[in-house]
Amino acid sequence: MSKVRNIVPRGFTRFYVLYLLSENPMTGKEIIEEATMRSEGEWKPSPGLIYPLLGRLLKDSSIEENEDGRFVMTEKGVSDLQEHRKLQEQLERQLNLVSKLGLSMFTKGKLLAEESVDRIMAVTSTIKEHVSDGSTEIQNRFNKSYRNFLIGELEKLDEEKEARDEEDSSQPK
Repeated sequence: MSKVRNIVPRGFTRFYVLYLLSENPMTGKEIIEEATMRSEGEWKPSPGLIYPLLGRLLKDSSIEENEDGRFVMTEKGVSDLQEHRKLQEQLERQLNLVSKLGLSMFTKGKLLAEESVDRIMAVTSTIKEHVSDGSTEIQNRFNKSYRNFLIGELEKLDEEKEARDEEDSSQPK
């Protein structure tokens, strides 16, 4: 059995969601639609990716939900996104330097992977400290929003099925 390859790198979605929310408040559904549109259909993040991520961002206090159900960035979210941009710029500078030195793509990837693992280890310990600090109220609000989204998606599927059934029944046999 072959492994399914993700089209985007692991961890990308967290910062992409923050990036989108830095532009405009959005619902989970709007985030999915925007990512699909901007990638011209090549990447459609699933609700199973986006909604749990939004829950973690709420729990981390990087975002909050406003009255109309849209998510907005907090000061912490803005700071997180700025840190990510600094890291991205540093990695791009390192990759450019390694390219100028004439190293192969494999070597470049290996060097960047090793540095990424070191960074991940540092971040993981910080995350472990914050995991237990989440609010039950925030999680309950998130669960309600996710449930409503899923119900809406199921209703769309039912409507599409009904339309197909009507179309099939109107076809001459």
